[in-house]
Amino acid sequence: MMKARLIRLIVLPMLLLNAFPALAEIVVVTNTANPATRMLPDQVAQFFLGGSTIFTPFDHPKDSAIHKEFYEKVIKKTPAQVEAIWAKATFSGKGAPPKELSSDAAVKKAVAAEPTALAYIDKASVDSTVKVLLTVP
Repeated sequence: MMKARLIRLIVLPMLLLNAFPALAEIVVVTNTANPATRMLPDQVAQFFLGGSTIFTPFDHPKDSAIHKEFYEKVIKKTPAQVEAIWAKATFSGKGAPPKELSSDAAVKKAVAAEPTALAYIDKASVDSTVKVLLTVP
C-alpha cells in the first residue's frame, strides 16, 4: 500500500511533465559580424513588424510553437494580430513580412550569410555562427 502511494507520488508527476512539452528558451540572434551587442524587446518588435529596415528579420513558420511563443512574449501580439499588420502593410505596398525558414538550422544559415540579419531560435541551437542579442524571459 505504501509502495503504491509512493509510486503515484513520484511517477505520476513525472509522466504529467512529459505529457506537456516544455517551451523552448528563445534567443534573438544576429550575424557575428554585426556591430550590435544587445537589443531590447521593443527594438526587436520594431524590426519584426516593419517599423524599421535596419535589420533583415527571418521568421519561423506561422504554425510552429516557437513562432507563437516569440510573438506573444517579445512582440506582445498574437500571430493573428501580426498577420493582420503584415496584410495591411503588404496591401498598401509598405513592406512584406519576414521570410519564413523551416528550422533553427535554416535560420542560422541565413543569419550567417546576411550581416544585417535578425532572427530568433531555441537557445539550445546557439553556436558560433550567430551572436545572441536578447534572451527571452
